[in-house]
Amino acid sequence: MEKLEGAIREALLDDKLPCTRAFAVSEERGVSPRLVGREATRLGIRISRCQLGLFGYNDLGNKRIVKPAEEVSAELKAAIASRLAAKKLPCKAAWEIASEFKLSRLEVSSAVEALKIRFSDC
Repeated sequence: MEKLEGAIREALLDDKLPCTRAFAVSEERGVSPRLVGREATRLGIRISRCQLGLFGYNDLGNKRIVKPAEEVSAELKAAIASRLAAKKLPCKAAWEIASEFKLSRLEVSSAVEALKIRFSDC
């Protein structure tokens, strides 16, 4: 855990751990993103700049930057619906959908917002 703590502390930006850096630490250390998140929480470190636009944008005057999409294609809607767990979309599933549809994670998040679905397991 000490090596993970050190990697997390090295990745900080303005005393916060940006989401992209958290995932980089996860990859570099061969641990799950969830473990990195738990360790950051244990250390009192907040995650910033969520790649889904859900939190960590206080420096821009907003907690979240995601806005509902104006339209959601039937295919994207079906992909989102097929991955719901207890009526919520796990963050990992949103990332997978973004990859499959060649969309940004923020675009998938916007579609989820438009469908009035909540995220889970971030």
